[in-house]
Amino acid sequence: MLIGRLMTYGAATVSSHDTLKTAATLMEKGGFRRVPVVDDGKLVGIVSDRDVRAHGGYLESTKVTAAMTSDPKTVTPRMSVEDAARLMISHKIGGLPVVEDGKLVGIITTTDVLKAFLQVEAATQSFADE
Repeated sequence: MLIGRLMTYGAATVSSHDTLKTAATLMEKGGFRRVPVVDDGKLVGIVSDRDVRAHGGYLESTKVTAAMTSDPKTVTPRMSVEDAARLMISHKIGGLPVVEDGKLVGIITTTDVLKAFLQVEAATQSFADE
């Protein structure tokens, strides 16, 4: 199964000029744990709720760049979900920006990978029941 079939397109983003308060508010309102950092259409990093918590008390005065992971691991929509899962496991991360032609097109998370697993499992079970 390809990442492009499961990923979230048009992921919410922040700029490197934003504060951690902006990132925290976006994550809280959106119900997600990470947000890509994009400047001039180019992915420059990713910031997670863990990164934000590490700077608690200073969110309004701290720029995203102080906490983000620069040069994050990425995948493309044409890569397999298995490749994404292997990257997440080997680097102990819960989400990967999806990039195509140098531009962020979405994000894939462990939840998306688990959904793929359930789809395959359901199809396998359905086939076994026939």
